[in-house]
Amino acid sequence: MTSLHRLITLTPLRGGHHLVLLLIRLLVGGFLIVSAAPYGFQTGKLAEFAAFMSKHGFVAAHLLAPLSVWAMLLASLALIAGLATGWAGLVVAFNFVVAIVMVDRFQGIDGSFPSASLVAMGLLLAAAGPGGYALDAWIARRA
Repeated sequence: MTSLHRLITLTPLRGGHHLVLLLIRLLVGGFLIVSAAPYGFQTGKLAEFAAFMSKHGFVAAHLLAPLSVWAMLLASLALIAGLATGWAGLVVAFNFVVAIVMVDRFQGIDGSFPSASLVAMGLLLAAAGPGGYALDAWIARRA
């Protein structure tokens, strides 16, 4: 392989994907914990979220609000740990597809982009796996 080819294709960075996947897991998981925790633990915040969902046409918002919040909290912990990462990624992707369809699409690309980015990162983690620095990888090595 020529030096030019290695430079163009960034071949020396190929081994860094484990760190990049860890970074994505930590960023998404950390963001979701910070975003969802107030709704799970602060008095009145869950009712506020249910009212928001109801206003945007969600049926049974009083049931869906806690389901969404707790799904995001559990998925975020799973992502950070790298445990059941594929399933956690799918939960995140599904939750934010729903957010786009029900709320964000009315705000155009600027309003939809954060949710779309979380959909993409959730699908990436579901498809690519958690990388080598994860409980999933540790369990796989032990099996």
